[in-house]
Amino acid sequence: MDHVDTVMAVLAEARQTVAQLDDLPLASLPLPRRDAAVLILGLLVLIAVEVLLARAVLRHGAGRTQLVLPALLSSAVTRRSTLAPLRHTPFLLFLAGLPFVAVAIADPHTALIEERATFPGHRIAILIDASLSMDSSFATEQLGWGNTYLANVSAADYFVRRRMAGSHRDLVSLVQFGGEAYIVTPFTNDYENVLLSIGLIGTPEEYDRFPDHGTLIMRAVRRGVELFRTFDFLSAQGNLMVIFSDGQDTHAIYEGQSIDEILQEAADNSIPVYFIRTAYNQTLGDVLPDITWKLAVEKTGGRFYPAADEAAILQAVHEIDALSAGEIEVTQYVAHQPRFSPYALVAVGLWSLAVVGGLGVRQLRRFP
Repeated sequence: MDHVDTVMAVLAEARQTVAQLDDLPLASLPLPRRDAAVLILGLLVLIAVEVLLARAVLRHGAGRTQLVLPALLSSAVTRRSTLAPLRHTPFLLFLAGLPFVAVAIADPHTALIEERATFPGHRIAILIDASLSMDSSFATEQLGWGNTYLANVSAADYFVRRRMAGSHRDLVSLVQFGGEAYIVTPFTNDYENVLLSIGLIGTPEEYDRFPDHGTLIMRAVRRGVELFRTFDFLSAQGNLMVIFSDGQDTHAIYEGQSIDEILQEAADNSIPVYFIRTAYNQTLGDVLPDITWKLAVEKTGGRFYPAADEAAILQAVHEIDALSAGEIEVTQYVAHQPRFSPYALVAVGLWSLAVVGGLGVRQLRRFP
């Protein structure tokens, strides 16, 4: 009984597979291995032609062993049967299977499917200052110990892990900056990848190897906005930028634009900027640009956090995490699905019938 059930299941699966041909218009299917299919099909045709030529030469070659049918025999003996063309059936089945084999070899796939889904989360650009002034002492217990830079990197890691532990599906990018701004990781929903990147830049050795220890926070903000633009996120909702820096930047103008003008681009595109200014034992106003940055980031809808100790950093991270509980619409792409099986199954079926007919029926054992 088990064998019968197995056979029935196989037959049902085969019918279902073959039925897919109705839903797979060949004209709309990508064929990435089309050249290989044409090459193999051409070789099969070439072999068939060579076999036919060889058979024709051998058949017409003169020899003493050939027998000639006397013309005096009755016409009834030499009359061909009306069923004689049926001897070509196996060959015709073989030919019918060739196109299906060719399509199967060409590896047809369904087209890439685009889907839109809504998830809780944000598109978050994290900007970490790696300037020379970040090599100042900053006492910590929970965060990375060593200097302000390592404390900031550890705080960014802590923030991403909080987002990861929740139900969020954020798209996160990482930018490291000094006098220049460098994209370490573009936007991705792979939290592990972001954490790996943060870990790679979060060592004293990597900090010492950073090529540019100047400070241009405005350049980093501009690079962050450009990153949103590159991914076509500027018109979307749910964007935000988080800056980890000691705020030691007295540049008032960058490329002819003031801080307000540069941050206005973020404000115009609904990208609130959250600035965690980490300077040990430095309260609001103790760092010269504090008030300027506070007013500028608040115009974007964000906040300025003068973090003078570890507790202030963690409190700022918790608050940003709580404020980042919106929703984003994400475009997802379903991977290509191979669709060669219906064509391969039809070809195997036709060739199996050809083999069974050629071997099982004596009248069908002649090659055309």
